Amino acid sequence: MADQTKPLRVHVVSETEYIIKGQGVHTAYVDCVDLLKSQPDIEVVSNNEGWGDVMHSHTYGPFYFWKGRRYQGRRVYTVHVIPDSIKGSLPLWRFWMPFVRWYFRRVYSYADVCIAISPMVEEAILDLKAKTKIVRIFNPLHVDKYAPTPQRRAKGRKLLGLEKDEFVVLGVGQLEGRKGVETFLDIAEAIPNATFVWVGGRPFGVMTEGIAKINKRIAAAGKHIQFPGLFDLENMPYLYNAADMLLFPSYQENCPLVPLEAAAAGLPVIYRDIREYHKLYEYPYLKAKDTPEFIKMTNKIISDPACREKAKKISQTLLKQFEKEEIRKHLITLYRELARV
Repeated sequence: MADQTKPLRVHVVSETEYIIKGQGVHTAYVDCVDLLKSQPDIEVVSNNEGWGDVMHSHTYGPFYFWKGRRYQGRRVYTVHVIPDSIKGSLPLWRFWMPFVRWYFRRVYSYADVCIAISPMVEEAILDLKAKTKIVRIFNPLHVDKYAPTPQRRAKGRKLLGLEKDEFVVLGVGQLEGRKGVETFLDIAEAIPNATFVWVGGRPFGVMTEGIAKINKRIAAAGKHIQFPGLFDLENMPYLYNAADMLLFPSYQENCPLVPLEAAAAGLPVIYRDIREYHKLYEYPYLKAKDTPEFIKMTNKIISDPACREKAKKISQTLLKQFEKEEIRKHLITLYRELARV
Protein backbone atom coordinates (compact mmCIF):
# COMPACT_ATOMS: atom_id res chain seq x y z
CA MET A 1 0.00 0.00 0.00
CA ALA A 2 1.31 3.50 -0.85
CA ASP A 3 2.70 5.59 2.00
CA GLN A 4 0.36 8.61 2.03
CA THR A 5 2.62 10.50 4.49
CA LYS A 6 5.72 10.67 2.29
CA PRO A 7 6.17 14.04 0.54
CA LEU A 8 5.31 13.82 -3.14
CA ARG A 9 7.37 15.73 -5.70
CA VAL A 10 5.64 16.45 -9.03
CA HIS A 11 7.55 17.57 -12.11
CA VAL A 12 5.23 19.64 -14.33
CA VAL A 13 6.40 20.13 -17.91
CA SER A 14 5.27 22.45 -20.70
CA GLU A 15 7.11 23.74 -23.74
CA THR A 16 4.76 26.73 -23.83
CA GLU A 17 7.00 28.32 -21.21
CA TYR A 18 9.61 28.79 -23.93
CA ILE A 19 7.57 29.34 -27.09
CA ILE A 20 3.95 30.44 -27.66
CA LYS A 21 2.22 31.52 -24.45
CA GLY A 22 -0.94 33.03 -25.92
CA GLN A 23 -2.97 29.84 -25.98
CA GLY A 24 -5.15 27.73 -23.72
CA VAL A 25 -2.51 25.03 -23.21
CA HIS A 26 -0.20 27.51 -21.50
CA THR A 27 -3.06 28.73 -19.32
CA ALA A 28 -3.84 25.13 -18.34
CA TYR A 29 -0.18 24.52 -17.47
CA VAL A 30 0.05 27.65 -15.32
CA ASP A 31 -3.26 26.83 -13.62
CA CYS A 32 -2.06 23.29 -12.93
CA VAL A 33 1.15 24.51 -11.28
CA ASP A 34 -0.74 27.10 -9.22
CA LEU A 35 -3.31 24.51 -8.15
CA LEU A 36 -0.69 22.00 -7.05
CA LYS A 37 1.21 24.68 -5.12
CA SER A 38 -1.94 25.93 -3.37
CA GLN A 39 -1.41 23.54 -0.44
CA PRO A 40 1.82 22.35 1.23
CA ASP A 41 1.14 18.61 0.93
CA ILE A 42 3.29 18.20 -2.22
CA GLU A 43 6.34 19.78 -3.84
CA VAL A 44 6.25 21.09 -7.41
CA VAL A 45 9.09 21.63 -9.86
CA SER A 46 8.59 23.00 -13.36
CA ASN A 47 10.49 22.24 -16.58
CA ASN A 48 14.24 22.58 -15.86
CA GLU A 49 13.94 23.30 -12.12
CA GLY A 50 14.70 19.69 -11.16
CA TRP A 51 13.22 16.21 -11.06
CA GLY A 52 10.33 14.62 -9.22
CA ASP A 53 8.63 11.36 -8.31
CA VAL A 54 6.26 11.66 -11.26
CA MET A 55 6.16 13.77 -14.44
CA HIS A 56 3.05 15.56 -15.69
CA SER A 57 3.37 17.12 -19.15
CA HIS A 58 0.95 19.47 -20.89
CA THR A 59 2.74 19.55 -24.26
CA TYR A 60 3.83 16.92 -26.75
CA GLY A 61 7.07 18.12 -28.36
CA PRO A 62 10.70 16.96 -28.03
CA PHE A 63 10.89 18.39 -24.48
CA TYR A 64 8.15 15.96 -23.37
CA PHE A 65 10.02 12.94 -24.72
CA TRP A 66 13.38 14.19 -23.39
CA LYS A 67 12.20 14.88 -19.86
CA GLY A 68 10.14 11.71 -19.79
CA ARG A 69 13.16 9.45 -20.30
CA ARG A 70 13.74 9.30 -16.51
CA TYR A 71 10.10 8.60 -15.69
CA GLN A 72 9.27 5.26 -17.26
CA GLY A 73 6.14 4.00 -15.53
CA ARG A 74 5.50 7.45 -14.00
CA ARG A 75 4.56 9.64 -16.97
CA VAL A 76 1.30 11.62 -17.06
CA TYR A 77 0.19 13.60 -20.10
CA THR A 78 -2.84 15.90 -20.25
CA VAL A 79 -4.32 15.67 -23.74
CA HIS A 80 -5.24 19.20 -24.77
CA VAL A 81 -4.79 18.58 -28.50
CA ILE A 82 -6.20 15.80 -30.68
CA PRO A 83 -5.72 15.18 -34.42
CA ASP A 84 -8.97 17.01 -35.26
CA SER A 85 -7.49 20.16 -33.70
CA ILE A 86 -5.45 20.82 -36.85
CA LYS A 87 -8.61 21.22 -38.94
CA GLY A 88 -8.97 24.94 -39.55
CA SER A 89 -5.62 25.61 -37.85
CA LEU A 90 -3.11 24.57 -40.51
CA PRO A 91 -3.44 24.76 -44.30
CA LEU A 92 -3.54 21.47 -46.24
CA TRP A 93 -4.56 19.70 -43.03
CA ARG A 94 -5.84 16.69 -44.99
CA PHE A 95 -2.33 16.18 -46.33
CA TRP A 96 -0.84 16.36 -42.82
CA MET A 97 -3.47 14.21 -41.08
CA PRO A 98 -1.83 10.74 -41.54
CA PHE A 99 1.41 12.03 -40.02
CA VAL A 100 -0.48 13.85 -37.25
CA ARG A 101 -2.36 10.68 -36.31
CA TRP A 102 0.89 8.66 -36.29
CA TYR A 103 2.65 11.23 -34.14
CA PHE A 104 -0.15 11.61 -31.60
CA ARG A 105 -0.39 7.83 -31.25
CA ARG A 106 3.27 7.93 -30.19
CA VAL A 107 2.66 10.88 -27.85
CA TYR A 108 -0.26 9.24 -26.10
CA SER A 109 1.43 5.83 -25.89
CA TYR A 110 4.57 7.37 -24.36
CA ALA A 111 2.53 8.36 -21.32
CA ASP A 112 1.63 5.76 -18.71
CA VAL A 113 -1.57 7.68 -18.08
CA CYS A 114 -3.30 10.11 -20.41
CA ILE A 115 -5.66 12.61 -18.83
CA ALA A 116 -8.68 13.12 -21.10
CA ILE A 117 -10.10 16.57 -20.39
CA SER A 118 -13.37 15.76 -22.15
CA PRO A 119 -15.31 12.77 -23.53
CA MET A 120 -14.28 13.70 -27.08
CA VAL A 121 -10.62 13.59 -26.09
CA GLU A 122 -11.09 10.12 -24.62
CA GLU A 123 -12.72 9.00 -27.87
CA ALA A 124 -9.79 10.39 -29.88
CA ILE A 125 -7.23 8.50 -27.77
CA LEU A 126 -9.18 5.26 -28.14
CA ASP A 127 -9.59 5.85 -31.89
CA LEU A 128 -5.81 6.01 -32.30
CA LYS A 129 -5.43 2.74 -30.35
CA ALA A 130 -2.78 4.31 -28.15
CA LYS A 131 -1.25 1.99 -25.54
CA THR A 132 -1.97 4.00 -22.42
CA LYS A 133 -4.34 4.16 -19.47
CA ILE A 134 -6.98 6.90 -19.75
CA VAL A 135 -8.51 8.85 -16.87
CA ARG A 136 -11.07 11.65 -17.16
CA ILE A 137 -10.10 14.83 -15.29
CA PHE A 138 -11.37 18.26 -16.36
CA ASN A 139 -9.28 21.42 -16.58
CA PRO A 140 -9.46 23.19 -13.21
CA LEU A 141 -10.80 26.74 -13.04
CA HIS A 142 -9.44 29.39 -10.68
CA VAL A 143 -12.68 31.33 -10.29
CA ASP A 144 -11.34 33.94 -7.85
CA LYS A 145 -8.71 35.05 -10.37
CA TYR A 146 -11.42 36.29 -12.77
CA ALA A 147 -14.17 37.40 -10.35
CA PRO A 148 -15.76 40.72 -11.41
CA THR A 149 -14.66 43.88 -9.59
CA PRO A 150 -14.92 47.58 -10.53
CA GLN A 151 -11.12 47.84 -10.35
CA ARG A 152 -10.55 45.00 -12.81
CA ARG A 153 -13.17 46.41 -15.17
CA ALA A 154 -11.59 49.87 -15.11
CA LYS A 155 -8.10 48.49 -15.73
CA GLY A 156 -9.33 46.25 -18.54
CA ARG A 157 -11.08 49.11 -20.31
CA LYS A 158 -7.95 51.21 -19.99
CA LEU A 159 -5.84 48.42 -21.52
CA LEU A 160 -8.23 48.20 -24.47
CA GLY A 161 -8.80 51.95 -24.80
CA LEU A 162 -12.56 51.63 -24.24
CA GLU A 163 -15.04 54.22 -23.04
CA LYS A 164 -16.83 53.66 -19.73
CA ASP A 165 -20.32 53.33 -21.22
CA GLU A 166 -19.58 51.16 -24.28
CA PHE A 167 -21.30 47.76 -24.49
CA VAL A 168 -18.45 45.39 -25.30
CA VAL A 169 -18.76 41.98 -26.93
CA LEU A 170 -15.57 39.99 -26.48
CA GLY A 171 -13.96 37.19 -28.48
CA VAL A 172 -10.81 35.41 -27.31
CA GLY A 173 -8.66 32.95 -29.23
CA GLN A 174 -6.11 32.41 -31.93
CA LEU A 175 -6.79 34.25 -35.18
CA GLU A 176 -7.52 31.18 -37.27
CA GLY A 177 -10.46 29.62 -39.07
CA ARG A 178 -11.07 26.94 -36.43
CA LYS A 179 -11.80 29.57 -33.80
CA GLY A 180 -14.65 31.13 -35.78
CA VAL A 181 -13.06 34.54 -36.30
CA GLU A 182 -15.05 35.15 -39.48
CA THR A 183 -18.30 34.33 -37.69
CA PHE A 184 -17.35 36.89 -35.04
CA LEU A 185 -16.80 39.45 -37.80
CA ASP A 186 -20.16 38.59 -39.41
CA ILE A 187 -21.94 39.12 -36.09
CA ALA A 188 -20.07 42.38 -35.42
CA GLU A 189 -20.90 43.77 -38.86
CA ALA A 190 -24.59 43.04 -38.25
CA ILE A 191 -24.59 44.85 -34.87
CA PRO A 192 -22.98 48.31 -35.26
CA ASN A 193 -24.41 49.63 -31.97
CA ALA A 194 -21.93 47.65 -29.82
CA THR A 195 -18.14 47.44 -29.64
CA PHE A 196 -16.63 44.09 -30.66
CA VAL A 197 -13.13 43.18 -29.46
CA TRP A 198 -11.20 40.03 -30.39
CA VAL A 199 -8.15 39.30 -28.22
CA GLY A 200 -5.60 36.84 -29.61
CA GLY A 201 -2.71 36.37 -31.99
CA ARG A 202 -1.43 34.05 -34.71
CA PRO A 203 0.74 31.33 -33.13
CA PHE A 204 1.37 29.66 -36.49
CA GLY A 205 2.14 32.92 -38.33
CA VAL A 206 1.87 32.62 -42.09
CA MET A 207 1.09 28.91 -41.66
CA THR A 208 -2.29 29.75 -40.11
CA GLU A 209 -5.26 28.36 -42.03
CA GLY A 210 -7.04 31.10 -44.02
CA ILE A 211 -4.74 33.86 -42.73
CA ALA A 212 -4.85 35.95 -45.93
CA LYS A 213 -8.65 36.03 -45.99
CA ILE A 214 -8.88 36.77 -42.27
CA ASN A 215 -6.32 39.59 -42.55
CA LYS A 216 -8.26 41.13 -45.44
CA ARG A 217 -11.49 41.09 -43.45
CA ILE A 218 -9.84 42.56 -40.38
CA ALA A 219 -8.37 45.38 -42.46
CA ALA A 220 -11.83 46.21 -43.82
CA ALA A 221 -13.63 45.97 -40.45
CA GLY A 222 -15.63 48.90 -39.12
CA LYS A 223 -14.39 51.18 -36.36
CA HIS A 224 -16.55 49.40 -33.78
CA ILE A 225 -14.57 46.17 -34.37
CA GLN A 226 -11.13 45.94 -32.76
CA PHE A 227 -8.30 43.40 -32.90
CA PRO A 228 -5.78 44.61 -30.29
CA GLY A 229 -3.65 41.47 -30.53
CA LEU A 230 -2.15 39.20 -27.90
CA PHE A 231 -1.98 40.04 -24.18
CA ASP A 232 -0.03 38.47 -21.35
CA LEU A 233 -1.89 35.86 -19.33
CA GLU A 234 -1.73 38.12 -16.27
CA ASN A 235 -3.88 40.71 -18.05
CA MET A 236 -6.70 38.35 -19.06
CA PRO A 237 -8.78 38.80 -15.85
CA TYR A 238 -8.89 42.54 -16.60
CA LEU A 239 -9.88 42.01 -20.23
CA TYR A 240 -12.74 39.67 -19.36
CA ASN A 241 -13.94 42.18 -16.76
CA ALA A 242 -13.82 44.94 -19.37
CA ALA A 243 -16.45 43.14 -21.47
CA ASP A 244 -20.21 42.72 -21.13
CA MET A 245 -20.52 39.34 -22.87
CA LEU A 246 -18.44 36.73 -24.69
CA LEU A 247 -18.97 35.04 -28.03
CA PHE A 248 -17.28 31.66 -28.48
CA PRO A 249 -17.92 30.63 -32.10
CA SER A 250 -15.14 28.00 -32.31
CA TYR A 251 -15.77 25.00 -34.58
CA GLN A 252 -13.68 22.50 -32.59
CA GLU A 253 -12.74 22.40 -28.91
CA ASN A 254 -12.02 19.86 -26.21
CA CYS A 255 -12.41 21.47 -22.78
CA PRO A 256 -11.99 25.18 -23.56
CA LEU A 257 -10.93 27.52 -20.75
CA VAL A 258 -11.92 30.82 -22.39
CA PRO A 259 -15.71 30.54 -21.95
CA LEU A 260 -15.30 29.33 -18.36
CA GLU A 261 -12.94 32.18 -17.51
CA ALA A 262 -15.45 34.61 -19.02
CA ALA A 263 -18.23 33.01 -16.98
CA ALA A 264 -16.12 33.39 -13.84
CA ALA A 265 -15.84 37.10 -14.71
CA GLY A 266 -19.64 37.30 -14.66
CA LEU A 267 -20.20 37.38 -18.43
CA PRO A 268 -23.00 35.84 -20.47
CA VAL A 269 -21.42 33.36 -22.88
CA ILE A 270 -22.79 32.13 -26.21
CA TYR A 271 -21.20 28.97 -27.61
CA ARG A 272 -21.43 27.51 -31.07
CA ASP A 273 -23.65 24.45 -30.91
CA ILE A 274 -21.18 21.61 -31.56
CA ARG A 275 -21.36 18.02 -30.39
CA GLU A 276 -18.25 18.24 -28.20
CA TYR A 277 -20.14 20.38 -25.69
CA HIS A 278 -23.16 18.05 -25.64
CA LYS A 279 -20.93 15.38 -24.11
CA LEU A 280 -18.77 17.68 -21.99
CA TYR A 281 -21.11 19.90 -20.00
CA GLU A 282 -23.33 18.64 -17.20
CA TYR A 283 -25.34 21.87 -16.97
CA PRO A 284 -27.21 23.99 -19.56
CA TYR A 285 -25.35 26.62 -21.60
CA LEU A 286 -26.32 29.17 -24.26
CA LYS A 287 -25.65 27.98 -27.80
CA ALA A 288 -26.24 29.15 -31.36
CA LYS A 289 -26.40 26.81 -34.33
CA ASP A 290 -25.44 29.41 -36.98
CA THR A 291 -24.57 33.06 -37.55
CA PRO A 292 -28.18 34.36 -37.71
CA GLU A 293 -28.87 32.72 -34.35
CA PHE A 294 -25.68 34.22 -32.89
CA ILE A 295 -26.85 37.65 -34.08
CA LYS A 296 -30.34 37.19 -32.66
CA MET A 297 -29.08 36.03 -29.25
CA THR A 298 -26.42 38.74 -29.06
CA ASN A 299 -28.95 41.47 -29.84
CA LYS A 300 -31.28 40.08 -27.18
CA ILE A 301 -28.59 40.15 -24.49
CA ILE A 302 -27.54 43.68 -25.49
CA SER A 303 -31.06 45.11 -25.49
CA ASP A 304 -32.75 43.19 -22.67
CA PRO A 305 -31.25 43.56 -19.15
CA ALA A 306 -33.45 40.75 -17.78
CA CYS A 307 -32.22 38.39 -20.49
CA ARG A 308 -28.66 39.46 -19.73
CA GLU A 309 -29.03 38.62 -16.04
CA LYS A 310 -30.54 35.23 -16.86
CA ALA A 311 -27.63 34.51 -19.21
CA LYS A 312 -25.15 35.40 -16.46
CA LYS A 313 -26.79 32.90 -14.11
CA ILE A 314 -26.55 30.18 -16.74
CA SER A 315 -22.81 30.89 -17.05
CA GLN A 316 -22.33 30.76 -13.29
CA THR A 317 -24.08 27.38 -12.99
CA LEU A 318 -21.76 25.92 -15.63
CA LEU A 319 -18.76 26.60 -13.38
CA LYS A 320 -19.84 24.01 -10.79
CA GLN A 321 -18.45 21.21 -12.93
CA PHE A 322 -14.89 22.54 -12.78
CA GLU A 323 -14.35 23.01 -9.03
CA LYS A 324 -10.59 23.15 -8.64
CA GLU A 325 -10.16 21.47 -5.25
CA GLU A 326 -12.03 18.37 -6.38
CA ILE A 327 -9.84 18.21 -9.48
CA ARG A 328 -6.73 18.63 -7.31
CA LYS A 329 -7.72 15.57 -5.25
CA HIS A 330 -8.05 13.47 -8.41
CA LEU A 331 -4.64 14.59 -9.65
CA ILE A 332 -2.83 13.82 -6.40
CA THR A 333 -4.48 10.39 -6.16
CA LEU A 334 -3.25 9.66 -9.69
CA TYR A 335 0.28 10.87 -8.95
CA ARG A 336 0.53 8.75 -5.80
CA GLU A 337 -0.68 5.65 -7.60
CA LEU A 338 2.07 6.05 -10.22
CA ALA A 339 4.84 7.14 -7.86
CA ARG A 340 3.82 4.64 -5.17
CA VAL A 341 4.45 7.15 -2.40
